[in-house]
Amino acid sequence: MQKNILVIYYSQTGQLEDIVKNIAKPFENNEQYKVTYYNIKLKEDFPFPWPGDVFFNTFPESYLQIPSEIFPPSDEVLNTKFDLILFGYQVWYLTPSIPIISFLKSGFAENILKDTPVVTISGTRNMWMLSQEKLKVYLKRMNAKLVGNIALVDRHDNYTSVLTILKWLTTGKKEKSGLLPAAGISDEEINGAGKYGEIIKTHFESDDLEDLQPDLVKNGAVEIRPFLVRVEKVGNKIFTVWSNLIIRKKEKRPLLIKFFKVYLMAAIWIISPIVLVFHILLAPFLFVKRRKQREYLQGINLK
Repeated sequence: MQKNILVIYYSQTGQLEDIVKNIAKPFENNEQYKVTYYNIKLKEDFPFPWPGDVFFNTFPESYLQIPSEIFPPSDEVLNTKFDLILFGYQVWYLTPSIPIISFLKSGFAENILKDTPVVTISGTRNMWMLSQEKLKVYLKRMNAKLVGNIALVDRHDNYTSVLTILKWLTTGKKEKSGLLPAAGISDEEINGAGKYGEIIKTHFESDDLEDLQPDLVKNGAVEIRPFLVRVEKVGNKIFTVWSNLIIRKKEKRPLLIKFFKVYLMAAIWIISPIVLVFHILLAPFLFVKRRKQREYLQGINLK
Protein backbone atom coordinates (compact mmCIF):
# COMPACT_ATOMS: atom_id res chain seq x y z
CA MET A 1 0.00 0.00 0.00
CA GLN A 2 1.37 3.42 -1.00
CA LYS A 3 2.37 5.83 1.73
CA ASN A 4 1.32 9.46 1.32
CA ILE A 5 3.96 12.16 1.79
CA LEU A 6 2.99 15.84 1.85
CA VAL A 7 5.50 18.64 1.22
CA ILE A 8 4.32 22.05 2.45
CA TYR A 9 6.33 25.16 1.63
CA TYR A 10 6.40 28.81 0.59
CA SER A 11 9.27 30.17 -1.47
CA GLN A 12 9.81 33.59 -3.01
CA THR A 13 13.27 33.13 -4.45
CA GLY A 14 13.04 29.42 -5.23
CA GLN A 15 15.78 28.54 -2.74
CA LEU A 16 13.53 26.78 -0.25
CA GLU A 17 11.60 25.08 -3.04
CA ASP A 18 14.85 23.56 -4.31
CA ILE A 19 15.75 22.42 -0.79
CA VAL A 20 12.44 20.70 0.00
CA LYS A 21 12.27 19.06 -3.43
CA ASN A 22 15.79 17.69 -3.04
CA ILE A 23 14.90 16.31 0.39
CA ALA A 24 11.73 14.74 -1.05
CA LYS A 25 13.60 13.10 -3.98
CA PRO A 26 14.25 9.74 -2.25
CA PHE A 27 10.48 9.40 -1.80
CA GLU A 28 9.74 10.64 -5.34
CA ASN A 29 12.00 7.96 -6.77
CA ASN A 30 10.19 5.11 -5.02
CA GLU A 31 6.85 3.72 -6.21
CA GLN A 32 5.93 2.87 -2.61
CA TYR A 33 5.31 6.56 -2.01
CA LYS A 34 3.01 9.20 -3.41
CA VAL A 35 4.45 12.69 -2.88
CA THR A 36 2.07 15.67 -2.95
CA TYR A 37 3.21 19.29 -2.91
CA TYR A 38 1.33 22.17 -1.31
CA ASN A 39 2.90 25.49 -2.26
CA ILE A 40 1.32 28.11 0.01
CA LYS A 41 0.06 31.06 -2.02
CA LEU A 42 -1.13 34.38 -0.63
CA LYS A 43 -4.13 36.05 -2.25
CA GLU A 44 -2.04 39.22 -2.29
CA ASP A 45 1.53 37.98 -2.54
CA PHE A 46 4.63 39.92 -1.59
CA PRO A 47 6.82 41.21 -4.44
CA PHE A 48 10.27 39.92 -5.23
CA PRO A 49 12.66 41.65 -5.47
CA TRP A 50 11.34 43.82 -2.64
CA PRO A 51 10.93 47.46 -3.74
CA GLY A 52 11.88 50.36 -1.47
CA ASP A 53 10.83 49.93 2.14
CA VAL A 54 8.19 47.26 1.48
CA PHE A 55 10.21 44.56 3.26
CA PHE A 56 10.66 46.74 6.34
CA ASN A 57 6.95 47.58 6.25
CA THR A 58 6.12 43.90 6.75
CA PHE A 59 7.97 43.91 10.07
CA PRO A 60 5.17 44.47 12.61
CA GLU A 61 2.78 41.98 11.01
CA SER A 62 5.62 39.46 10.62
CA TYR A 63 6.82 39.67 14.18
CA LEU A 64 3.33 39.81 15.73
CA GLN A 65 2.26 36.83 13.60
CA ILE A 66 -0.67 38.59 11.95
CA PRO A 67 -1.91 36.40 9.08
CA SER A 68 -2.91 37.30 5.54
CA GLU A 69 -5.42 35.53 3.32
CA ILE A 70 -4.12 32.48 1.48
CA PHE A 71 -5.57 30.20 -1.17
CA PRO A 72 -6.73 26.89 0.32
CA PRO A 73 -4.93 23.70 -0.69
CA SER A 74 -6.45 21.33 -3.22
CA ASP A 75 -9.22 18.89 -2.28
CA GLU A 76 -6.60 16.14 -2.57
CA VAL A 77 -4.54 17.73 0.22
CA LEU A 78 -7.60 18.43 2.34
CA ASN A 79 -9.07 14.94 2.00
CA THR A 80 -5.94 12.77 2.27
CA LYS A 81 -4.57 11.40 5.51
CA PHE A 82 -0.80 11.78 5.12
CA ASP A 83 1.75 9.46 6.66
CA LEU A 84 4.53 12.07 6.80
CA ILE A 85 4.77 15.83 6.25
CA LEU A 86 7.89 17.73 5.19
CA PHE A 87 7.23 21.31 6.26
CA GLY A 88 9.49 23.93 4.64
CA TYR A 89 9.54 27.45 6.03
CA GLN A 90 11.64 30.59 6.12
CA VAL A 91 12.15 33.20 8.82
CA TRP A 92 11.13 36.85 8.63
CA TYR A 93 12.11 39.04 11.59
CA LEU A 94 12.94 36.15 13.93
CA THR A 95 9.53 34.57 13.27
CA PRO A 96 8.09 32.11 10.73
CA SER A 97 7.19 34.17 7.64
CA ILE A 98 3.74 35.67 7.13
CA PRO A 99 2.73 33.03 4.54
CA ILE A 100 3.68 30.24 6.97
CA ILE A 101 1.86 31.91 9.88
CA SER A 102 -1.13 32.44 7.58
CA PHE A 103 -1.25 28.70 6.88
CA LEU A 104 -0.83 27.78 10.56
CA LYS A 105 -3.67 30.13 11.51
CA SER A 106 -5.94 28.97 8.70
CA GLY A 107 -8.99 26.83 9.31
CA PHE A 108 -7.50 23.82 7.54
CA ALA A 109 -3.95 23.58 8.97
CA GLU A 110 -4.91 21.58 12.05
CA ASN A 111 -6.84 19.01 10.02
CA ILE A 112 -3.76 18.45 7.82
CA LEU A 113 -1.17 18.37 10.61
CA LYS A 114 -3.03 16.61 13.41
CA ASP A 115 -1.59 13.25 14.53
CA THR A 116 0.92 13.29 11.66
CA PRO A 117 4.74 13.03 11.86
CA VAL A 118 6.28 16.33 10.72
CA VAL A 119 9.85 17.20 9.74
CA THR A 120 10.44 20.95 9.69
CA ILE A 121 12.89 22.31 7.11
CA SER A 122 14.15 25.89 7.18
CA GLY A 123 16.36 27.81 4.78
CA THR A 124 17.57 31.03 6.39
CA ARG A 125 20.36 33.58 6.61
CA ASN A 126 21.43 32.29 10.04
CA MET A 127 18.99 33.17 12.84
CA TRP A 128 16.28 30.50 12.97
CA MET A 129 16.55 29.06 16.49
CA LEU A 130 13.86 30.99 18.36
CA SER A 131 11.63 31.02 15.29
CA GLN A 132 11.71 27.23 15.46
CA GLU A 133 10.60 27.49 19.09
CA LYS A 134 7.57 29.51 17.97
CA LEU A 135 6.78 26.94 15.29
CA LYS A 136 7.02 24.13 17.86
CA VAL A 137 4.23 25.81 19.84
CA TYR A 138 1.90 25.82 16.82
CA LEU A 139 2.64 22.18 16.04
CA LYS A 140 2.02 21.14 19.62
CA ARG A 141 -1.32 22.99 19.72
CA MET A 142 -2.40 21.12 16.59
CA ASN A 143 -1.28 17.76 17.97
CA ALA A 144 1.23 17.33 15.17
CA LYS A 145 4.15 14.99 15.90
CA LEU A 146 7.40 16.85 15.36
CA VAL A 147 9.94 14.12 14.60
CA GLY A 148 12.77 16.01 12.90
CA ASN A 149 14.23 19.39 12.05
CA ILE A 150 16.65 20.46 9.32
CA ALA A 151 18.02 24.01 9.39
CA LEU A 152 20.14 25.04 6.40
CA VAL A 153 21.86 28.43 6.66
CA ASP A 154 24.22 30.83 4.94
CA ARG A 155 27.62 29.74 6.29
CA HIS A 156 29.28 33.15 5.84
CA ASP A 157 29.85 35.39 8.85
CA ASN A 158 26.93 37.42 10.20
CA TYR A 159 27.98 40.73 8.66
CA THR A 160 28.83 39.42 5.20
CA SER A 161 25.49 37.61 5.04
CA VAL A 162 23.64 40.83 5.93
CA LEU A 163 25.15 42.59 2.92
CA THR A 164 24.53 39.73 0.51
CA ILE A 165 20.94 39.11 1.63
CA LEU A 166 20.02 42.79 1.37
CA LYS A 167 21.43 42.87 -2.15
CA TRP A 168 19.50 39.74 -3.06
CA LEU A 169 16.22 40.96 -1.57
CA THR A 170 16.33 44.38 -3.23
CA THR A 171 17.84 43.49 -6.63
CA GLY A 172 17.00 39.81 -7.08
CA LYS A 173 20.69 39.12 -7.76
CA LYS A 174 22.10 36.22 -5.77
CA GLU A 175 25.38 35.82 -7.69
CA LYS A 176 28.82 36.71 -6.38
CA SER A 177 29.81 40.30 -7.19
CA GLY A 178 32.97 42.22 -6.37
CA LEU A 179 34.17 41.30 -2.90
CA LEU A 180 30.82 39.81 -1.89
CA PRO A 181 30.17 36.06 -2.20
CA ALA A 182 26.92 34.65 -3.55
CA ALA A 183 23.95 35.21 -1.25
CA GLY A 184 22.04 32.57 0.64
CA ILE A 185 22.68 28.88 1.21
CA SER A 186 25.42 27.45 -0.97
CA ASP A 187 24.51 25.51 -4.09
CA GLU A 188 26.53 22.62 -2.71
CA GLU A 189 24.33 22.35 0.38
CA ILE A 190 21.10 22.82 -1.58
CA ASN A 191 22.06 20.15 -4.11
CA GLY A 192 23.25 17.84 -1.35
CA ALA A 193 20.09 18.15 0.75
CA GLY A 194 18.87 14.85 -0.66
CA LYS A 195 21.04 13.05 1.90
CA TYR A 196 18.63 14.22 4.59
CA GLY A 197 15.77 12.76 2.60
CA GLU A 198 17.57 9.43 2.55
CA ILE A 199 18.00 9.56 6.32
CA ILE A 200 14.31 10.42 6.84
CA LYS A 201 13.24 7.62 4.48
CA THR A 202 15.43 5.08 6.27
CA HIS A 203 13.95 5.92 9.67
CA PHE A 204 10.42 6.12 8.27
CA GLU A 205 10.67 2.68 6.69
CA SER A 206 12.06 1.12 9.85
CA ASP A 207 9.38 2.84 11.97
CA ASP A 208 12.15 4.50 14.00
CA LEU A 209 11.25 8.19 13.84
CA GLU A 210 12.13 8.66 17.52
CA ASP A 211 15.81 8.37 16.64
CA LEU A 212 15.58 10.47 13.48
CA GLN A 213 16.70 13.82 14.91
CA PRO A 214 20.00 12.61 16.45
CA ASP A 215 20.83 11.03 13.09
CA LEU A 216 20.05 14.27 11.23
CA VAL A 217 22.18 16.28 13.68
CA LYS A 218 25.06 13.81 13.32
CA ASN A 219 24.95 14.40 9.57
CA GLY A 220 25.09 18.21 9.80
CA ALA A 221 21.39 19.10 9.53
CA VAL A 222 21.49 21.56 12.45
CA GLU A 223 24.23 24.01 13.40
CA ILE A 224 23.89 26.13 16.54
CA ARG A 225 25.91 29.32 16.93
CA PRO A 226 25.56 30.37 20.61
CA PHE A 227 26.37 34.01 19.82
CA LEU A 228 23.45 34.21 17.40
CA VAL A 229 21.11 32.66 19.98
CA ARG A 230 22.00 35.56 22.27
CA VAL A 231 21.43 38.06 19.47
CA GLU A 232 18.02 36.50 18.81
CA LYS A 233 17.01 36.78 22.45
CA VAL A 234 17.94 40.45 22.54
CA GLY A 235 16.28 40.98 19.16
CA ASN A 236 12.99 39.45 20.29
CA LYS A 237 12.79 41.83 23.24
CA ILE A 238 13.49 44.86 21.05
CA PHE A 239 11.19 43.70 18.24
CA THR A 240 8.34 43.30 20.74
CA VAL A 241 8.60 46.99 21.64
CA TRP A 242 8.97 48.24 18.06
CA SER A 243 6.22 46.08 16.54
CA ASN A 244 3.62 47.01 19.15
CA LEU A 245 4.53 50.69 18.86
CA ILE A 246 4.13 50.67 15.06
CA ILE A 247 0.80 48.81 15.23
CA ARG A 248 -0.57 51.16 17.90
CA LYS A 249 0.55 54.39 16.24
CA LYS A 250 -1.11 53.76 12.87
CA GLU A 251 -1.06 57.39 11.84
CA LYS A 252 2.72 57.55 12.33
CA ARG A 253 3.49 54.19 10.73
CA PRO A 254 5.48 55.44 7.68
CA LEU A 255 7.74 57.54 9.93
CA LEU A 256 8.15 54.80 12.53
CA ILE A 257 9.07 52.29 9.82
CA LYS A 258 11.86 54.61 8.65
CA PHE A 259 13.11 54.96 12.24
CA PHE A 260 12.94 51.18 12.66
CA LYS A 261 14.99 50.65 9.50
CA VAL A 262 17.71 52.99 10.79
CA TYR A 263 17.60 51.31 14.20
CA LEU A 264 17.86 47.84 12.71
CA MET A 265 20.93 48.75 10.69
CA ALA A 266 22.52 50.33 13.78
CA ALA A 267 21.71 47.23 15.83
CA ILE A 268 23.38 44.96 13.27
CA TRP A 269 26.52 47.04 12.83
CA ILE A 270 26.95 48.61 16.30
CA ILE A 271 25.00 46.73 18.99
CA SER A 272 25.68 43.23 17.62
CA PRO A 273 29.49 43.57 17.87
CA ILE A 274 29.10 44.70 21.48
CA VAL A 275 27.00 41.61 22.23
CA LEU A 276 29.71 39.51 20.57
CA VAL A 277 32.42 40.97 22.83
CA PHE A 278 30.43 40.13 25.97
CA HIS A 279 29.63 36.70 24.55
CA ILE A 280 33.36 35.95 24.17
CA LEU A 281 34.29 37.35 27.61
CA LEU A 282 31.62 35.28 29.37
CA ALA A 283 32.39 32.06 27.47
CA PRO A 284 34.43 30.39 30.27
CA PHE A 285 31.67 31.05 32.82
CA LEU A 286 28.74 29.96 30.66
CA PHE A 287 30.26 26.92 28.97
CA VAL A 288 27.96 24.34 30.62
CA LYS A 289 24.83 26.46 30.16
CA ARG A 290 25.60 27.02 26.47
CA ARG A 291 26.29 23.34 25.90
CA LYS A 292 22.87 22.45 27.33
CA GLN A 293 21.31 25.21 25.25
CA ARG A 294 22.94 23.84 22.09
CA GLU A 295 21.73 20.32 22.80
CA TYR A 296 18.19 21.55 23.39
CA LEU A 297 18.04 23.70 20.25
CA GLN A 298 19.41 20.88 18.12
CA GLY A 299 16.56 18.72 19.33
CA ILE A 300 12.81 18.68 18.70
CA ASN A 301 11.36 18.86 22.21
CA LEU A 302 9.55 21.95 23.50
CA LYS A 303 10.29 23.23 26.99
